[in-house]
Amino acid sequence: MLNKLKELFTSDELLKGNYGIEREGLRVNDKGELSLNDHPSVFGDKSDNSYITTDFAESQIEVITPPFKNVEEAYNFTNSLYDIVAMEIGEEYLWPQSMPSIVPEDNKIKVSEYGENNKGIEARLYREKLIEKYGGKKQLICGIHYNFSFDDELINKLYNSQLGNELLKNTKYKNQKLEYKEFKDSIYLKITRNYLRYRWLIIYLLGASGVVDKSYIKKCVHSAKRIGEDGFSNEGALSYRNSECGYKNKVDLFPKYDSVEEYIESLKGFITDKIIDSHKELYSSIRLKPIDVSDFMNSLSEDGIQYLEYRSIDINPFEKGGIGLNDLHFLQIFNLFLLLNEESDYDKWQEEGVENQNIISKFGQNDVMLKKDGNLISKEEWGLEILESIKSINNELNLGKEEVINLMIEKVKDHKLTYAYKIEKRVKEEGYINTHLNIAKKYKEDAYNNRFKLEGYEKLELSTQILMKEAIKRGIKVEVLDKTENFISLKKNGVVEYVKQATKTSKDNYVTVLIMENKSVTKKVLLGSDIKVPEGIEVNSIDEAQNVIKQFVNIPIVIKPKSTNFGIGISIFKDGAKEESIKKAFELAFKHDNTVLLEEFIKGKEYRFLVIDDKVVGILHRVPANVKGDGIKSITELVEVKNQDPLRGYHYVTPLEKISLDENAELFLKEQNKDFNYIPEKDEVIYLRENSNISTGGDSIDYTDYISEKFKNIAVSAAKAVNARICGVDMMLEDYSSENSNYAIIELNFNPAIHIHCYPYKGVERKIGVEVLKVLGFI
Repeated sequence: MLNKLKELFTSDELLKGNYGIEREGLRVNDKGELSLNDHPSVFGDKSDNSYITTDFAESQIEVITPPFKNVEEAYNFTNSLYDIVAMEIGEEYLWPQSMPSIVPEDNKIKVSEYGENNKGIEARLYREKLIEKYGGKKQLICGIHYNFSFDDELINKLYNSQLGNELLKNTKYKNQKLEYKEFKDSIYLKITRNYLRYRWLIIYLLGASGVVDKSYIKKCVHSAKRIGEDGFSNEGALSYRNSECGYKNKVDLFPKYDSVEEYIESLKGFITDKIIDSHKELYSSIRLKPIDVSDFMNSLSEDGIQYLEYRSIDINPFEKGGIGLNDLHFLQIFNLFLLLNEESDYDKWQEEGVENQNIISKFGQNDVMLKKDGNLISKEEWGLEILESIKSINNELNLGKEEVINLMIEKVKDHKLTYAYKIEKRVKEEGYINTHLNIAKKYKEDAYNNRFKLEGYEKLELSTQILMKEAIKRGIKVEVLDKTENFISLKKNGVVEYVKQATKTSKDNYVTVLIMENKSVTKKVLLGSDIKVPEGIEVNSIDEAQNVIKQFVNIPIVIKPKSTNFGIGISIFKDGAKEESIKKAFELAFKHDNTVLLEEFIKGKEYRFLVIDDKVVGILHRVPANVKGDGIKSITELVEVKNQDPLRGYHYVTPLEKISLDENAELFLKEQNKDFNYIPEKDEVIYLRENSNISTGGDSIDYTDYISEKFKNIAVSAAKAVNARICGVDMMLEDYSSENSNYAIIELNFNPAIHIHCYPYKGVERKIGVEVLKVLGFI
């Protein structure tokens, strides 16, 4: 069978699928007590946010990734969602464990509210029934839900091959020619049945909830022994969550999994018999999921199985997102094992699966015996047998997962490698609450240190990452259309907006962009609105420049290309310059444009005013690239040290850019009779260029709250003059603290980098992404 599979598919095709992760988590205070606060309002309507919502309680956050084609993207997105949530819950923390923290009595647990409409009231009443039936402590158990389906092309190829029939030879459909929908359902039903048979191995390998807090259900605590100062466990426990003390129905329920129709009839029977009130109350280790979950049974019947949801995976406390990349890679090949492994005809397989789950969950770290088709077999023998089979699949199909499988083999041989053992060891040393609080605090600190990043999208410009994070936070669907161009789409409630580089949107028309792109036209438009700009001339060739250079020797001037951004090709001589330096500046500028501007130098400091919808939302003073001497290192060496700052990078993916010792820096230093080998004295500050763009290594300092309304109004007027809704206004101010200061607008920017306002080198961080979403109509 493996040879036939190898003939049909490449290794990439076999691993390609649709992978998604749902991760539940409790919000707790700094004592480890369950939060009694409402779900943060910044996440919007719970029923309308597809990324961040709640589950049972207001304090139980659930983050949900969209489906991805590979597990790396799903893993990264889960970590990103964690970071987003961690930064929006104030002084609270996300509990990094499946079993609850310190939980109050049921009457103090705040169930999730979904509004006062019929649907919202029904959702709340359903949860109130659950708390009455199962108790609040059980409802607050959290976990990882792993959503999976094969790529449709793989299913289609199997359907049209003889191999498809061989895979179903032990099912009720053997030797039958099925319609495509029935075939697809049969494939996923086989995987479901095998998952239920072999789930015990997943619980063993990924189990991490072998200890509970003393505030948990009394009968579960009383049957265990004290671990550390406040934890309880029984000898060898792996996963209380998957045990009788975990998330289970009152009685074991065994739906029929031979066909979708029989499965649906089973659920209806359970509901009719009043064992459960809804299909959602079937707490199975795996669920069949349709396209339309809001019309579960009809959609499952008519459309078939869209994907499977594995529900027996504990939150891994040692992973910020709750699940490790190695474990996700293992699940990829485990899925193939479930598809390929021949089913036995043992009729008590479901009961046996539950019995094995209970044994492993409660005693799995011990040398326990399990049941395989009615016969006893040791955990280690059966586990190694399964993993060797998985290893053969991997090797034969060249899937490249041998290292991951070997890690799992070692874990079966040595229970001390399990997550459950490792967390239990820490609990013995630090206590149950302290162990998990310390982990949660570290993850929150990491989230803060990485607050400007969107994990998995670090190659995008930082401004784009910021806008994406603000959109995800509010449940606005984000899709990256072109990574190299930083082109994304944003969708919500039928509204679609396309955005390039975070600020190029449909809200600014094309001619507005063209005006701001052309510095000569910009000056004329601003002059027409009585806004002060520097005086100057245009030069269209190096020969023409040669004719005017002598007029400007030793006069404060600025030379710059007519149509470039990011300070490229600009030379500033605030104290004037020699003829040779002016000529070199023209040559640099002509490398970037056919027309070059020579303007008067305006005294003062330069400030970037960011104007969005007739409001100044941020002001920065940008300090030119510089180094501070220590009396030992050269300028080159000092730049190398400063560039090691983790906030500095290349191509606008970090808050600050690395300093480049280029031709402009060489020319600027030459005017000071210095070069790159110059050794500054201790505390001597050496500026490496006059222009202060962040893109050339400058430092950003927030001045939004310190500059008067007069100049903010001038900046707004400048944006209005060119009809720009998003505009960067570069203004020279001689004295920012005086309303009577001289000023001039030296440039307008159609693509202002918002990240420099969000994460300045010094000063208040501004939420500019929110302002962009307002312009787009999403807020």
